[in-house]
Amino acid sequence: MSASKQLLATLLAPFAHWVNRTSGAAQRLWAYSRLKASLPGVDASVVVLGMPELHGSRAIELGRELFLYRDLYLETQAQGKICIGDSVVMSRGVHVVAFAGIEIGAGSMIGEYASLRDANHRFGDGLDLRSAGHTATPIKLGRNVWIGRGATILPGVEIGDWAVVGANAVVTRNVGAGDVVAGVPAKSIRREMA
Repeated sequence: MSASKQLLATLLAPFAHWVNRTSGAAQRLWAYSRLKASLPGVDASVVVLGMPELHGSRAIELGRELFLYRDLYLETQAQGKICIGDSVVMSRGVHVVAFAGIEIGAGSMIGEYASLRDANHRFGDGLDLRSAGHTATPIKLGRNVWIGRGATILPGVEIGDWAVVGANAVVTRNVGAGDVVAGVPAKSIRREMA
């Protein structure tokens, strides 16, 4: 490296670091501002790393002190509503789709690319799948629930407080408070871990 290039790099390094730090803060502020414009009532304590993709009626309630990563997909249709409690972390790529209702309890963490969907397409009896509509049953996550990366939570499931759902699990049944489940379909593994 030439001496002049090295001198210029040395002089600009602090500036580059400052631009990098303020650029991230500016992006978060911009994402927060866009979310607040789309969903009035968003608390100032919510950290938004990227504007979520919002679809449908936007019947969404957000708690305080949330940490929302990039590439979230939030959709409400029909009577569906999404209620997210305080101090929830939603990692990158999480999909939440509510036709009936999805409630996420305070302090819960949802891993990357997890999916919570409270509806299924109707099918059978010669119905055209695309126009047959949906059947929906609410999903409820208790407080301090940990949903692992890539897990899928299906309609009608209730997950108790402090429960853990392993990565890539498919949850088809209720999970008790404090239980640990994994697999496809998800089954309790608490006893196996002891």
